[in-house]
Amino acid sequence: MPHPSWNDSYASGQLPWDSGQPEPLLVEFVTSGGVSPARTFEIGAGTGTNAIWLAERGFDVLGVDVSPLAVEQARAKMKGRDLRCRFAALDFLSATPPDGPFRFVFDRGCFHVFDEPVERQRFAAQVAATLEPGGLWLSLIGSTEGPPRDVGPPRRPAREVVLAIEPALEIVELRCAEFHNDAKAWFCLSRQRTIPAQPSTRHE
Repeated sequence: MPHPSWNDSYASGQLPWDSGQPEPLLVEFVTSGGVSPARTFEIGAGTGTNAIWLAERGFDVLGVDVSPLAVEQARAKMKGRDLRCRFAALDFLSATPPDGPFRFVFDRGCFHVFDEPVERQRFAAQVAATLEPGGLWLSLIGSTEGPPRDVGPPRRPAREVVLAIEPALEIVELRCAEFHNDAKAWFCLSRQRTIPAQPSTRHE
């Protein structure tokens, strides 16, 4: 279910996750050739910083957010700009995004907000359904690594990440990284499957 305070956060400007700068891990991935300009879908796009950065580099981007106020602010950033970038209010767990399928899906800190395993599994299945064959999903997820903290992104162990994603997509890379606020993160890159995941085997 949508977090009840997202609109309140955007109304108050209390947005610790929004630095106003494109996510460095996304920038590194794109500039190193991890993905070429393509039809792109950003989940939890917020005020549009990452979506607009991608569009400036030739990506055709749809950014969605559960908060209508976030979408309004993202659209305001786009006024007068000739970019292939648009924004819509959408609850990704319960609605299919328009204009799919997509070659690249990105979320920074959206997958990890869901506490229940069934919701994370549904999230991953929804991503798989929006990707074209061979398409990539890059998710930046709060990690259980690092010292104790009282604030910052939710923490998810690698086991929970894999259990949610692996049935629906092929995990290409899962490594330790950091958000802009130095909180530890998982850099999780997954790919649309061409064949279903095979069952675990055991020695007889």
